[in-house]
Amino acid sequence: MGNNKLYERAIKEAKQTSSKDVPVGCAIIKDGVIIGASHNQKEELSDVTGHAEIIAIRDVQKKLGAWRLIGCEMYVTLEPCPMCAWAIISSGIDKLYFGSYNTQCGAFGTVMDLRKTANSKLEVYGGIEEEKCDAILNKFFEKIRKG
Repeated sequence: MGNNKLYERAIKEAKQTSSKDVPVGCAIIKDGVIIGASHNQKEELSDVTGHAEIIAIRDVQKKLGAWRLIGCEMYVTLEPCPMCAWAIISSGIDKLYFGSYNTQCGAFGTVMDLRKTANSKLEVYGGIEEEKCDAILNKFFEKIRKG
């Protein structure tokens, strides 16, 4: 299920997130090759849409010259929120692999499942490298609590 080597790129992206942003990383793959990757930049860019998934989707759409990302897979370190979930569904990505479950606003099964609303055929697999992803997030939130 998924390719853990490719998933390492999403983890690497999460670790590159600025200290102000929640460390989430994303990689988009087509034909076994990484064609786009990003990390959260919401605070860094002062942009509410600055989530790793949205930035990576925009990047890949530019590279491919198309808004439909059929034949692509997304690897992300945290279950996407509703905004990102809708963008993933709308872009036509075939498969989504995520690490940590998002208990606050996970939109692919934890809190809700937007695939049902859209009648989407997107395949979703959660818990990939979950311990590594949880550790990155936990370290960030511990640092914030210590303030």
